Amino acid sequence: MIEFNSSFLEAFKGNKPNRIPVWFMRQAGRYQPEYREIRKSYSLVEICKNPRICADVTLLPVKQLDADAAILFSDIMIPLIQMNIDFEIKEGIGPVIANPFATTNDLDSVHEIESFEKIEFVGEATRILKSELTVPLIGFCGAPFTLASYIIEGGPSKNYYKTKAMMYNQPFLWESLMKRLAISMGRYLRYQLENGASAIQIFDSWVGSLSVSDYKTYIYPYMQLLFEELQSFDVPKILFGVNCNHLLRLQKESGANGIGLDWRGNFKEARQLLGLEITLQGNLDPALLLADWHIIEKQIDRILEEKQDHRFIFNLGHGIMPQASIDTLRKISDYVHSKSN
Repeated sequence: MIEFNSSFLEAFKGNKPNRIPVWFMRQAGRYQPEYREIRKSYSLVEICKNPRICADVTLLPVKQLDADAAILFSDIMIPLIQMNIDFEIKEGIGPVIANPFATTNDLDSVHEIESFEKIEFVGEATRILKSELTVPLIGFCGAPFTLASYIIEGGPSKNYYKTKAMMYNQPFLWESLMKRLAISMGRYLRYQLENGASAIQIFDSWVGSLSVSDYKTYIYPYMQLLFEELQSFDVPKILFGVNCNHLLRLQKESGANGIGLDWRGNFKEARQLLGLEITLQGNLDPALLLADWHIIEKQIDRILEEKQDHRFIFNLGHGIMPQASIDTLRKISDYVHSKSN
């Protein structure tokens, strides 16, 4: 029998793993020839809805990259199906919502998640992976602010003006939407854990656009509410956002026991700020995947020197881009593993 690789989980316990754990955000995706071949027949959402194909796509990078954790192949928009929010994921654009959330009338159509009948495929894929993986499976969701930004803006945004305007000017509407998202995402993560996930990661990709004061007022209470849904699970709970170094303390206090740093972050500074009980993850700049190997190696060495202790997961500072190569990623994984002793 193949032994289960627990190095990812050991890092969260503060133990010295048998090797430095490595996984990569967006480790299943367009940089893989096999994935591109699958996409000729299935859309991203169709892959998510087919548990067997979803599981195969999730498994692929674990084998190719010798990753120490798998992350369920899905999209942060998937649970919105159960919330009665229609969306489309457009190639080259991202999530698009035809009827953005704008008034109190829209509240009637946004349903808090109480069952999973419309997204049972997530549970089925998770159960398949639980039976076939020899590494921990990470379930995930989008954080309330990041999801709200898509729902209110109607798609990706560079400035989040509509989102912030609602946050400032329509407190009842903002609070109502955020509460429904927080409770629903907490239940969605719990559903993944109950079906076999060993850890969860919350992607708050765009919350770095807020100040500390605004985060504390308009976001923090709902992150606390989300984590309250997960209190009974003693598992890694990672929170990741882009450009969030000014928010790290509040992210920890909201309930996370793991923090992902983007490529701008410094592990020594984060450790001093967050203390010894938080596991840190990151943070190689994805752009370095296109650099010459001697440059990549130097940057990996810098990160490993900064990390200081065993509560550390090696990852990128954001997701893998389509231009990356499997060979480079595998070389990174092997190199980090070689530095374990």
